[in-house]
Amino acid sequence: MSVFMTHARELHRIGPANNDRLSAVRVGLSVVVPGLFLIAIGRPELMMYAVFGALTGMYGRNESHQLRLRHQAQAALLLVGGLSIGTFLSVNHIHSWWLVLVATLFAGAGSFFCDAAKLRPVGPFFGILALGACASVPTSVPFTTAVLIGAASAAFSIVVGFAGWFRTRSWERGAVRDVPLLRGPLRQSALVHATRYVLAVSAAGVCGVLSGSGHPHWAMAAAAVPLAGADLPSRVHRGIHRIVGTFLGLGVVAVVLFPSPASPLQYFPSHGPVVLAVIVMLCQFPTELFMARHYGWAMVFFTPVILLIAQLAAPMDPGVLVLERAVETFVGAVIGIAVAVVVQRHRWN
Repeated sequence: MSVFMTHARELHRIGPANNDRLSAVRVGLSVVVPGLFLIAIGRPELMMYAVFGALTGMYGRNESHQLRLRHQAQAALLLVGGLSIGTFLSVNHIHSWWLVLVATLFAGAGSFFCDAAKLRPVGPFFGILALGACASVPTSVPFTTAVLIGAASAAFSIVVGFAGWFRTRSWERGAVRDVPLLRGPLRQSALVHATRYVLAVSAAGVCGVLSGSGHPHWAMAAAAVPLAGADLPSRVHRGIHRIVGTFLGLGVVAVVLFPSPASPLQYFPSHGPVVLAVIVMLCQFPTELFMARHYGWAMVFFTPVILLIAQLAAPMDPGVLVLERAVETFVGAVIGIAVAVVVQRHRWN
């Protein structure tokens, strides 16, 4: 009972503010500008590639401009790499078990890369999500075009993150991020961490494929979420936040997509894609605003972002979309928590 109450209290606790608004503005701009460009040229369905590239802006939020520049460049490799692999799978119609295999390998390698580069946010979650999402929708543009959209969006995010430097123009020669080399115990810890990702993502992917779901990548991404926690309690908390936050976010998605007087789509019937693209841009700001303070609240807003860009790229029945997201998220998060409990570092010593 005491363990249950501890986790329940975590759902209500919001961490202290730490420059969240400025970071949210940077990430918001990183999504809005490419999004408005795609709307202007009449291609809002390509928002998926722009959004995943723009998530580069989430990294290095409290570092100096000089250090953030390198941090975000490394994050862009992870995000655009995942996007590129996923788009390649989509273009070549490689799905199902191959997607599980590729995403699993990417998760393990991405985990090791994130630990080696000390990326913050921790772990390869966003890269895994980009890979799975891009692989699971038909690509309506050439492979190079999709990748260029993601890369250009990532580059713009880096420019936004560095723009504040022009106020002070201070540059410390030889300044580097404090990133210790992965040797000895650090290397062992990174390998154990990568093993968790491999086990969780592969198990979730297998469950997703066997269930007949059209979106097994949602389970794989959800399984990766708990593993970013620093210790076992925080991993369990993140898994619970993922489930609860996603379910609340699905309520927002239902209001938007289901026919009703509350849906904004009812008032702009001939501009549905533009309306969805605008909602995606609006939701990105509160996503980043809460990301470091309360992961559950961040998921309330991030869930509409991910589902609406998927709906823009490949429209499907809203009821099926919401139901599959709910089931896959629950299964994936539970698997991630289970792997975190079973695979603990001291058991490998």
